[in-house]
Amino acid sequence: MADEQERIARDFYARDPEEQGAFLQNTWCNTCQQVDLGMTDPVEYEFMDRIFVEGKCAVCGEPSITEVVEDDEDEA
Repeated sequence: MADEQERIARDFYARDPEEQGAFLQNTWCNTCQQVDLGMTDPVEYEFMDRIFVEGKCAVCGEPSITEVVEDDEDEA
């Protein structure tokens, strides 16, 4: 049984290339305090039933984490 505090690896590159690009460009860097600077070295994982993409800010190299929020388009 997996510990609920455990990170579960996911495959970022299994996502549609357009979706990958959006995650890599639509970022926020806490260090630079700027939006959309870009992200390198993405790693996708699930943690406590939430999905995240973590990488490095393309400008300063500090960690950048984005939570993946699924659109509920089908529930209209």
